[in-house]
Amino acid sequence: MVQSVLGSLVLGYRPLWNGARRMAGVQLFVAGDDNVQVDALHLLRTIEELWDASSPPLLLAPRTPQILAEWLEHAPPGSPSIEVTDAWLVDPALLARARAAQRRGLKLVWHGPLGRLPEPEVAALFHTSVLTLDAQDAVAALRAGKAQAARGAGASASPIIAGQIYEGVDSRALMRHCLDGAGALALAGWPADDVLYSLRHQSPAPAHEVVLKLLKAIDDEQSIDAQEQVLGEDPLLAYRFMTYTNSAALGLRTGVDSVRRGLVMMGYGSIQRWLGDQLPGASTEADLRPVREGAVLRARLAEQLIEAGVGKELRAEMYLCALFSRLDALLGEPLGAILRRLPLSDRVYDAAVLHAGPYAPSLDLAVALEGEDAAFIRKLCEDHGHDREQVNRSLLHVLRAWVVPRTPTGA
Repeated sequence: MVQSVLGSLVLGYRPLWNGARRMAGVQLFVAGDDNVQVDALHLLRTIEELWDASSPPLLLAPRTPQILAEWLEHAPPGSPSIEVTDAWLVDPALLARARAAQRRGLKLVWHGPLGRLPEPEVAALFHTSVLTLDAQDAVAALRAGKAQAARGAGASASPIIAGQIYEGVDSRALMRHCLDGAGALALAGWPADDVLYSLRHQSPAPAHEVVLKLLKAIDDEQSIDAQEQVLGEDPLLAYRFMTYTNSAALGLRTGVDSVRRGLVMMGYGSIQRWLGDQLPGASTEADLRPVREGAVLRARLAEQLIEAGVGKELRAEMYLCALFSRLDALLGEPLGAILRRLPLSDRVYDAAVLHAGPYAPSLDLAVALEGEDAAFIRKLCEDHGHDREQVNRSLLHVLRAWVVPRTPTGA
């Protein structure tokens, strides 16, 4: 049996976050199998069929020179932006293809270290860059940021170049300098751990915008499905809701093991009153939005990766499992203790805490797809019997459905 084109690729992704702390695009990592020639143009055709005006702009990041060379030679104008790794440009044939692609109208993005920028003649081929910060760059940028804050000086002393995408930003202070002080276009990835650590003394709270969105959904008499979807856009709000519906104060006779069941049992009036109580203490911290939305992306993907034929209730349970998988970082408590407070099935606990049971393969794969370790993703697919083509289609469908504001991003 001939392997499908999507079945011979290994995809992964990384969101690009802009200064508004919203997704500006997605970096899509694309690798192939060793010694297997793939028709990489098929991926472009698949994306063209799937994507619409509200989908995130894509930055295609090939992880082999062969895939890059095929795109540079054959990708039509209007294709997503294509990342070009600097180290591969030592190949004269690849550099010549890049020149021809740029003349043909392709948007190319240079990828390399901030400390080793290309010569002007080569730099002219690219409309922006993904720049990697090393420790020395990070220290210099942080110093410039502190000086800027102290004296109100401009960002001229900073090594950060405006209008570019940056990776390797591991601290909240550096993130703020890049996006707010130095005019970076976006960050590839988000310093979630340091953001959460810097906010550890604040009481964890659901997002103000999501609470308001759910109140509006109830006021507009939207369906239970729509309300369940909104509640699932914030792991803290979903967790608080389930904690409340299972509290002794509410006095329900049976345990509420899903968001949907809680919505049905509480009724609109009770939910509105509860949401009204949440509003005064709700969080307006924008730096938490990428953390929250990253959890939602993981949950949507895990829900899609669960085996075909599984019913709606089990898919919702898989979603909740993935949504809650980082509650320990959000709440500062062991995940096992958090999950044991709710009457969730052992399947959720086993997957999120023990990495075992029927949900573990989907959750582990959803986490692995948040990066570019193609060998690890390939191994997980093989170990757990995931069909690679279906995994890639699931990832593309989830990314396609993520709605982003239509603003210029460079991605």
